[in-house]
Amino acid sequence: MAKKDTFRIVTRGSDGSLLIRDYPSCEPISQMHLQVGTDDCSTDLAIRGMPVFRGLIGPIPEGKNIVRYESPEVFETLTKEWINKTPKRRRRRTAKSELVNEEASAAGSTMSPEEAVDASITKAGITADSIIVNSVIDSEMSMN
Repeated sequence: MAKKDTFRIVTRGSDGSLLIRDYPSCEPISQMHLQVGTDDCSTDLAIRGMPVFRGLIGPIPEGKNIVRYESPEVFETLTKEWINKTPKRRRRRTAKSELVNEEASAAGSTMSPEEAVDASITKAGITADSIIVNSVIDSEMSMN
């Protein structure tokens, strides 16, 4: 477990830019902000026991040896940017849906999706009845 030896405060400047200040210990932050508790639930064990300050969001792990505190406005803005930047999940097309689309396009738009599935099964040489009959015959033969 790495020791967190840099305390970073991120706030927003009057011109809208991010102001980042690093401190070698927690003392300067304690003089500027009131400590209201200690962190006891972080998944990063190196942060457990770190102070929680009024008016700051944190402690937040950042790298191996940095503890980050953010103003609420910065936290909200960066979280919204992060959410918007996250790529959307894409669904893979299955082979069945591709086969249905091929059958439907080959037959024109006169065929329903259910008919396209049936046509693709029949085209593959497999019908539902023969599958059932074969499975019944196989189970009867295995009993003998």
